[in-house]
Parts: sequence; structure tokens; C-alpha cells
Amino acid sequence: MEEKTVVLIVGAGPAGLATAACLTQLSIPYVIVEREDCSASLWRNRAYDRLKLHLAKEFCELPYMSYPAEAPTYIPKDQFIRYLDNYIERFNIQPKYYIDVKSCTYDQDKQCWFTLARDMATSMVVRYTSRFLVVASGENSAENIPTIPGLNDFSGETIHSSRYKSGAAYSRKNVLVVGCGNSGMEIAYDLASHGANTAIVVRSPVHVVTKEIIRCGMTLVQHMPVETVDDLLVRMSNCVFGDLSRHGIVRPEKGPILLKAKTGRSAVIDVGTIGLIKKGTIKVVGNISKIKGNIVEFEGRKASTFDVIVFATGYNSTANTWLKNGESMLNNDGLPKKEFPNHWKGANGLYCAGLAKRGLAGIAMDARNIANDILSSWH
Repeated sequence: MEEKTVVLIVGAGPAGLATAACLTQLSIPYVIVEREDCSASLWRNRAYDRLKLHLAKEFCELPYMSYPAEAPTYIPKDQFIRYLDNYIERFNIQPKYYIDVKSCTYDQDKQCWFTLARDMATSMVVRYTSRFLVVASGENSAENIPTIPGLNDFSGETIHSSRYKSGAAYSRKNVLVVGCGNSGMEIAYDLASHGANTAIVVRSPVHVVTKEIIRCGMTLVQHMPVETVDDLLVRMSNCVFGDLSRHGIVRPEKGPILLKAKTGRSAVIDVGTIGLIKKGTIKVVGNISKIKGNIVEFEGRKASTFDVIVFATGYNSTANTWLKNGESMLNNDGLPKKEFPNHWKGANGLYCAGLAKRGLAGIAMDARNIANDILSSWH
């Protein structure tokens, strides 16, 4: 089966949906394909139950559609999924599901992209020809689990955060959470709240803030220098949390907003985890050196036994496994070569949306930029 279109979008997560909506607003034809059986599969199938958007709703809107006025400031997972469903309906987005893209190559002579895919429902080969190609398959395509000596022989249960739902199943068990980002910290809180004996590996410096502090910072940085805002946020955080170094948590040298801009690393928005760490309910441990049976040994030769290890260690992009001529835009990790805000465009009509580690606000910017650029190039 063959299909021709002006734009092919690979991925029907928020980035793909936002790009589709922006193209619709400009009357640019497109096809959007998705490997899973639904849109936004990360949110529907691979997010824990208590998840809310970490940023206030005004920073989490997709183009051309706000949240309902009665929506809470911090949107729960289920409400965000409803928002996406309404978004799909409003812009008449019709993803083709179960389409597994195998390769995308650019033909210099014909000046178009040839995409080879498999319809997983019928096992038929599908070929798409498009003038433009948008990589919207996401930063969170494949689970990232670090290499640890002895991990394969761990006698307990190991689980990635993408498959974690609730701490209810782990009551009274000894659980180690690896990773101290927002997911790791919130999962540790959830586990401890359900009666698990919880420890968390804090491997690197991290900013800890409240949701009100980061909302204030994101508002102020639109009107003030980032260094000034960061200094204020750090002072506010110190007032709220005090010196966390005595609990094994050290702040990075760069401020929270500058660090996000330079590296994509977000500040941790506390949901109550720090209070439990201070009480000793959640223990902070250092890097893992090795595992033997159910014993985990940490740097400094401290060791403890665990029934479960939860890896909140993020994801990897898989774009490079199928994008064959993407060297103008993506590095070896499948992420943009250029820094924000110039990361979204490659050569020969190639674009990426949602790969800059800028959250939903970054996705909205990418989608608008891509649609406007396609419009100017197409005509």
C-alpha cells in the first residue's frame, strides 16, 4: 500500500498532536502515524496513578486550545488525557495506529522522504511519500536502565517507572528507588505513603522547589534576567526546605531555570518527599556499586537488602533506529544537535517536535515553528 502526503508526522503523543493541529490551522495536508494503539500512550499506559502535571496549567497548553476555566491549576493525569482527547476531536486529528515505522530516507533527486512502515494489525507493508517529515516520536521512547554489576542476578523484582502504578502493591516491602528526578521523588513518596520501607538513590546534585516557587520563577523570567530569578528561587527554596546537604541532597551550581535551559534537567517539585526524608521515613543512599542476590551495596561499602528496585532513570529516544538521513538534525542519542531554540529544523524538510526537553510549553513552540516554516517552504 502506498500513500502520498505533504507532511508525515511520526508519533501521536502531545508533540505530534500539536503539530497536526498547527498544520490544520494553516490548511496543510498531513498524515500522522503511531506505533501504539492509542494517542499519548506514555500518559495513558505508562504513567503512575497519582501523577499530575508538575507545572501550572498556563505553561502546559497545546496550541489553539486552553484548559477549561474550572480546571485545577495542576492538572491530574486523567484530566490531561481528557484534554488530549478533546484536542483530537476539535482539530479532527485522525492518527493511523499500529503503524510501525521501519525506515525514513531522503531522495535527493525527487526531493522527498520515503518512509517504509508495517501495519501491525494486518502485517501489510505501507509506503509513505512526503515532502516534509516531522519526528515526533518523543524523548521517552525506550526505557533507560543503567548497567549495574549483578543486576541481572538480583533475586527480587525490578521495574521501570513506566510500569509503576501505585505503592499499594509494595506495602511492608523493602523498596529502592533509583533516580531522584520528579518521577523518582514522587514514586518514593507514594511507596512510603503505602507503608513500604523506602530508600532513594540520589546520584547527582538536584534543585528541590515547591510548585508555587517554580510557577513564580517561570512567570518572573519573562520580565527579569534569568540569573536574578534563579537567585530568588534558590533563596525561597532555602527558606522552605533549609540545608538539605545534611540529608544527602546537594544543589547544583547553576540555578534551576538556567540549568533547565542549558541541560534540560528539571528542578524537583516536592510533593512531600522532603518531609519524609527529614523524618527518616525515606532514606537517601548514594550510588550503587554492585548487587549480589538481594543485597545492594552502595559506594562507601554500605549495604542493605531489598525486595524491589524501581528504576526512575528516564528514557532514550529511538529516532535514530528508523531515521536514516537525520544527521543534519539529530545526534547519536537521537536528540537535537542544535541548542534550543534552534533545534527543531534539519535539512531537506526534516523537523523534530518535543525533543528539546522543554515540556509541553516547548512542544507548543516547536509545533508552531514547524507549521509556519512548512507553510513558507511549501508555497
